[in-house]
Amino acid sequence: MKLKLLLFLLFSCVYAGFSQIIHGKVSCAMYPVFNAEVINANTKVLATTDTQGKFSIAAKTGDVLVFISKEHYLKKSSVNPNLFTNGEWVVELILKAEELKEVLITNMPSIKLSTNTTYEQTKIDQYALEKRATTPKVLGVYTGELENSPNLQRIAGMLVGLFTKEKEPIKKEAPPILFKDLAKSSCKESYFLEELQLKPDQIDLFLEFCDADPKSKTATGNTLHIMDFLFSKNIEFKKLAPSH
Repeated sequence: MKLKLLLFLLFSCVYAGFSQIIHGKVSCAMYPVFNAEVINANTKVLATTDTQGKFSIAAKTGDVLVFISKEHYLKKSSVNPNLFTNGEWVVELILKAEELKEVLITNMPSIKLSTNTTYEQTKIDQYALEKRATTPKVLGVYTGELENSPNLQRIAGMLVGLFTKEKEPIKKEAPPILFKDLAKSSCKESYFLEELQLKPDQIDLFLEFCDADPKSKTATGNTLHIMDFLFSKNIEFKKLAPSH
């Protein structure tokens, strides 16, 4: 009798060392997953989660548990003591993407537009009238629409735009800046006298000479660009100016 009791205790200890009841919780985005199946792939034992997503199942370290839910992706995970927190194993599932139901696409008549905007607007208005004509009417109910009426909103917008254009003042283009004025505002008089070696009475004549060159019309407010242009034109001017 003592031998049988000893063998029973030994068997129980060995079994407990290899297999025990573990507790866990299945959730998705912090919400419990109800009625999910938890299967021990090694022992074929099956458990189901309750309304709180909790389950209990016999397993040992290294056993593979499979978590199955219709709304979530299948997940496999091995039992590992490091996965338990306060004696509970929390398993997170991923929600399946919602599949779109069949969508019925009706054929719509294609509208080809040309560059004539007036003609094309007439086509669009006619298409709108035909669409209204085929729309079922509710007898005895006034919807506020006029029968075969044009697009009043579009016409009102055209009138507003017309009056707005009439009230807008005519914008005058700013007169072009003469190169002569641009050069004087960009370069000091000392540049003409010292760098270009011009006499005071030659400065205006030299600038008129520069202004006659079409390249002066493309000159910008860049001082270096203007100075380079003046320097190159000064060489030509020196050749034409009479020597004193």
